[in-house]
Amino acid sequence: MRTRSFVILLFVSVLSFSFTLDIIDDIAAAIRSGNPKNISKYFIENVDLKVIEKEDVYSKQQAEMILKDFFTKHPVKSFTVAHKSQPKSGSQYVIGTLETSNGKFRTYFLIKATGSQTLIQQFKIETANE
Repeated sequence: MRTRSFVILLFVSVLSFSFTLDIIDDIAAAIRSGNPKNISKYFIENVDLKVIEKEDVYSKQQAEMILKDFFTKHPVKSFTVAHKSQPKSGSQYVIGTLETSNGKFRTYFLIKATGSQTLIQQFKIETANE
């Protein structure tokens, strides 16, 4: 019985880890496409957002509009993930480089498992030298 419980626990852990990787890939693809709607679908209802000089806790809809404004002013050329933390206590962060027609930006997002979903709690786009 113990072995069976261990196998089930191991399977659930692997499944949740691979699900987290899928979300990270989906978010990275949305950033690459400069699509704020596809990014914001992973936001919690009130997300901690920083986009260059704008920083606060915004509703999902407000955050989407701020991202839309950013991507309109800074069309995306590429996005690469530079670092992913190991999943820990239901959370994981990702750091990347966003290259736009107006320069490079450092990106950071923190995802956390909340109930049955894994969502973005914090999202930042900063000038590369911050």
